[in-house]
Amino acid sequence: MREWLLNFTFLSMPLMKWVTIIGLGIFYFFIILTVWQLIIARLKKIALTTTNKFDDVIIEVMQSTQKITFAFLALLLALRFFDLPIKWSIRLDHLTFIVIGVQVAIWATKGISIWARDKLTVRDGEIPNPVIISMLSWVIKTVVWTILLLTLLANVGVNITAFVASLGIGGVAVALAVQNILSDLFASLSIGLDKPFEIGDFIIFGDVMGNVELIGLKTTHIRSLNGEQIICSNTELLKNTIHNYKRMSKRRVAFNFGVSYGTKADDLEKIPSIIKTHLQTFKEVQFDRAHFKGFGTQTLDFEVVYILNTDNFNLYMDIQQSLNLALIREFKRLNIDYVPTLNVNNYALSAEQAFEKPDSKKESTLT
Repeated sequence: MREWLLNFTFLSMPLMKWVTIIGLGIFYFFIILTVWQLIIARLKKIALTTTNKFDDVIIEVMQSTQKITFAFLALLLALRFFDLPIKWSIRLDHLTFIVIGVQVAIWATKGISIWARDKLTVRDGEIPNPVIISMLSWVIKTVVWTILLLTLLANVGVNITAFVASLGIGGVAVALAVQNILSDLFASLSIGLDKPFEIGDFIIFGDVMGNVELIGLKTTHIRSLNGEQIICSNTELLKNTIHNYKRMSKRRVAFNFGVSYGTKADDLEKIPSIIKTHLQTFKEVQFDRAHFKGFGTQTLDFEVVYILNTDNFNLYMDIQQSLNLALIREFKRLNIDYVPTLNVNNYALSAEQAFEKPDSKKESTLT
């Protein structure tokens, strides 16, 4: 049996040597696997004493190491303990590079998956955009494996210059053929990165207004106030000025009304105080001003401005209704003729200034 193992050859080496290599490879495999498990166990103990997530990510990435990688490394290590022909030594170098390169790519892919999973986690009520995150994850993974493939080809002696050049020319041709689709894809990526709006936001652009239901790779779906679904190209959407009313922190309300020219000056002087006194009864309201603004064609005009420290549309309507009723009662008591229709304008208050805008996203729940 021993003589047969010594005399029978496989790939220019006696079968006896192959048996020895396999046995030595198995021995190395269990040693490498044991050492790797001890390292991970040690890292887990260290992670218990820290509060950051980085070490947890490192452990999860390391645990993605494939056992077949250890098997290949053990076999390659066993082969190096024997005198091999030069061509075999070169092949072993290439194989070792391939095994390590593939495992590094697997680690990178795992890390990208963990990043995507973390981004898809809902925090503080903020709903992430799964389309953008998934697309970014897929693109980065594709880049990683493409780089690995080109690196492996270059390592084994393949001239990748012409290959890369042909890929570039082919990419240009494909880009020209699908430029509209790519435009929408990049627009979707821009929405995901800049976040001008998110799912659930009430937005207005052009003559379209409604709640965002879906941000896709090519289109965005919006549920209008009338109930129909509006599907808009991402590229066309970003060409418009977008008003996002979910992010209103305050509401600035300015409205005008008029009283008749027969109103006495003393009664005109009382009107701002009446308005101020009534508005100050609401803790959510910050009174700004109330003035006899000027002389209209048929009425003496007043302008009132107050700040509502919330974006709640229902509360705004309740306060405005209360003020309207209070004015009617006071005008009747003072025997003042007034214009019954109030011209109310709403404003969203930013950090520096107020911009004129229509009703917020709360209106969508009332219509």
